[in-house]
Amino acid sequence: MQQPLVAISTDVRQFDNYTWHAAPQQYLEAALVGAGVFPLLVPSFGDRLDFDELLSSVDGVMVTGSKSNVHPSLYGGDASERNGPYDPARDSTTLPLIRKAIERGVPLLAICRGIQELNVALGGTLGTEIQEREGSLDHRAPVSDNQDERFAIHQTISIKPGSCLAGVFGAGEIKVNSLHRQGIDRLGSKLQVEALAADGTVEAVSVRDARAFAVGVQWHPEYWVKSDDNSARIFRAFGDAVRLHAAAKAGVRAAAE
Repeated sequence: MQQPLVAISTDVRQFDNYTWHAAPQQYLEAALVGAGVFPLLVPSFGDRLDFDELLSSVDGVMVTGSKSNVHPSLYGGDASERNGPYDPARDSTTLPLIRKAIERGVPLLAICRGIQELNVALGGTLGTEIQEREGSLDHRAPVSDNQDERFAIHQTISIKPGSCLAGVFGAGEIKVNSLHRQGIDRLGSKLQVEALAADGTVEAVSVRDARAFAVGVQWHPEYWVKSDDNSARIFRAFGDAVRLHAAAKAGVRAAAE
């Protein structure tokens, strides 16, 4: 089976006396197994990268979750240590890559930190420590050394009727593994809400009038992609969009020959 290339965001980390550009295996495995694509790690070198050249070579973009947060200076927030940790090299790469992907009609899936980057890239803002807001649920992961417990599927969200994700899951309620302490505050331009938690927290968005699949989810479908049907569905939908984009590009090339 053909595996079209998908650009995957990377975090910049320091360990073993080296600077690493890396992504957690769960996202790469989900891209490979769930979406059926070839995950290609993009180093976080910001404007030193030619994003147009990259997007001419790939057929999708996936922006992963991370322990770091989008730097508040990018949306007028409080850049305190409490709202960290930060990864400015990643910010300088993912935000322009997201905007370029949308502009060029390249399929986009943004997960956890990714949905927050998508919102900021399109002019939105983020709320920090949302569990402290009056009436808010605690969306953070439970304290545990067991990753399966931390990423357990436990939270109910409502998919909006007529939305892009209603075509993936059907309208109504589904259960997800949403774990985060930041969330969308003011919605970015061109974005529309796809799903909400019971307390009104935005759990999914899509790009209005996008030329291709362009969705952000606040939960972690990558973790249970092999065993949870809803987690698998979002990756199948993304993979289908990537293959459609690849086929369209191949048709254009064939017509030009």
